[in-house]
Amino acid sequence: MSQTALQTQIFAQERRRRIYTGLTALLLIATLVAGYGEANAMNSGGFLTGLGQFFDYPSEIVREAWEAGPAFFGLLVRFLPALIETLNIALTATLLGGALAMVLAFVSTRNLGVPGWIVTVVRRMMDVMRAFPELIVALFLIFVLGTSPVPAMIAVAFHTSGALGKLFSEVTENIDQRPVEGLRAVGAGWTSRIRYGVLPQVAPNFLSYFLLRLEINVRASAILGFVGAGGIGAELRRTIGWGQGAGDETAALFVLLFLSIMAIDQVSSVLRARLTGGPEGAR
Repeated sequence: MSQTALQTQIFAQERRRRIYTGLTALLLIATLVAGYGEANAMNSGGFLTGLGQFFDYPSEIVREAWEAGPAFFGLLVRFLPALIETLNIALTATLLGGALAMVLAFVSTRNLGVPGWIVTVVRRMMDVMRAFPELIVALFLIFVLGTSPVPAMIAVAFHTSGALGKLFSEVTENIDQRPVEGLRAVGAGWTSRIRYGVLPQVAPNFLSYFLLRLEINVRASAILGFVGAGGIGAELRRTIGWGQGAGDETAALFVLLFLSIMAIDQVSSVLRARLTGGPEGAR
């Protein structure tokens, strides 16, 4: 085939690709427009009508918080026990889930001398643990154990084990193998190779992922409060359910959540800097 014929064939294929891409985009747009029209017709309020009122409730929360004046700081103190309960749920669940995640990560990493069948079984186990949202697991446990912080803690720890185990395993797969091979050469056992050859390399990333997961679990624990797990989520369910007149309390709960997440982020920055030997400081 000559070069001219080859170029002609390439240009023809490019034109067909552009036509197919354009037709696919038009079909997608038509489907979205038709779906929006159908959904909007079934919505009693109407999407465009509700869009103009989108900021009504947030502005009401801010207005009531401003009108509360100095009493707003008293609300922060009042809801502090609920925040502490939520942080306790999140921290306990993250510690338990993180500890189990480390074990799962080390036995699901192929470059650590673990038999292949164990790696496969553990990875599928972590897939199952990540597949179920905390809310679903918590609802099941609340049905079995009753309404208390314990079901929320177990549900968050269960999901954390699978999520962190996957992240920890990927970090471990990218370590420098020379320290591990050196320890193996002098007769060190598997646990000694993990302790002295693997952990020093992965500790900064493990800590970073652990604290990031703690942030996520604080939010998850707050959400689980809506289904009876207690903590700050139960207070949010009450204040939001009341609607008008409880905006100052809702704002106080949001502020406490924001401050807790910000504090965890700053602690993460300082601890990671100490492990890596980098400069410490707020971000």
